[in-house]
Amino acid sequence: ALPYFSDSEPFPGFTTQAFPHERVELIDNLTEERARVGSYDPLTGYPASQQPGNQMTPDMDGFLGLGITSITRAIESASQWAVIDELGYLESSCPEFCDAVFRLFDQKQVIAVLRSQSTPFLDALRARNNVFVYDLDHPLLPIGCVIMASGLGKRFGSDKLMADFNGKPMISRILSATDGALFAARIVVTRSREVEAFCRERNIPVLLHAMPYRNHTVHLGLSALLREYPELAGCMFALGDQPLLARETIEAMVITFSQCCQTASPIFRLTAIDEDDSIIPGNPILFGNRYFEELLTLPDNQGGNVLLKKYPDNVRYFPAGDPLELADADTPAELEQLKKAEFNR
Repeated sequence: ALPYFSDSEPFPGFTTQAFPHERVELIDNLTEERARVGSYDPLTGYPASQQPGNQMTPDMDGFLGLGITSITRAIESASQWAVIDELGYLESSCPEFCDAVFRLFDQKQVIAVLRSQSTPFLDALRARNNVFVYDLDHPLLPIGCVIMASGLGKRFGSDKLMADFNGKPMISRILSATDGALFAARIVVTRSREVEAFCRERNIPVLLHAMPYRNHTVHLGLSALLREYPELAGCMFALGDQPLLARETIEAMVITFSQCCQTASPIFRLTAIDEDDSIIPGNPILFGNRYFEELLTLPDNQGGNVLLKKYPDNVRYFPAGDPLELADADTPAELEQLKKAEFNR
């Protein structure tokens, strides 16, 4: 089935269909025209030493004809998006077709499926600054999550994490947002016996402590995770008092980090984008494992901001879907405002 962006109009671009041991055809998404772009030939296909397992000979007429035509249609269409499924070594064999694909990437938002092999064409696409690569073979690295729940609630006047937020304790929001298979491990670090009891009743790992400073919460949480999962590639530090932080935002942040972390050592920080496009930094923050040693030895009463200042070029600001996701509830009045904001969304 062709990909559709409305009830009646498909996304522009093309798909390919393989007929085993026979041929590969390219199909224009808008017109459903077909053209042969590869033929199966075990005798004249690419040498196994160059392309293991490839026994297809490219058909240049298909790429130079319908292939480029379908890309041109996509560029000229009213849609902001184009879809390509897929690009591989056959497509890499036609320079004119490759140039057309680059033009499409320059002018449209493109969802494309790429084979995992390496060719100059595919490598150049993956290396583009405006391309996000999601590796289906290795979608997620093992990431931990420390939920920072050690505040005493002095401004709030009571244990704010157990305060009602539209029917449930506020702490339940971050617990729901970080639940599931997204994280290899998570732990709640708290000085509240009520929070501890709430977590234990739900079989959520929790650590009760009486240490005074923020660096102690970081150290205790990360140390506990590493004792159980020393292979962690990164760790997110999330606050317990951001009740509007969406699960989808956390998932997108972890998935994007997993892909970037395989070639770099980033620090991801959730941010909001103001009306004038200025960045408003917030929480959570996700650190790669190269920073673990420093996180475990932070100065007294200091948190991860020490590393944000030390490695500014490594910080990647990840935009939240809604600025309210960054809002915390330090006072009862702020809590009431966030309750109302949820209903008005």
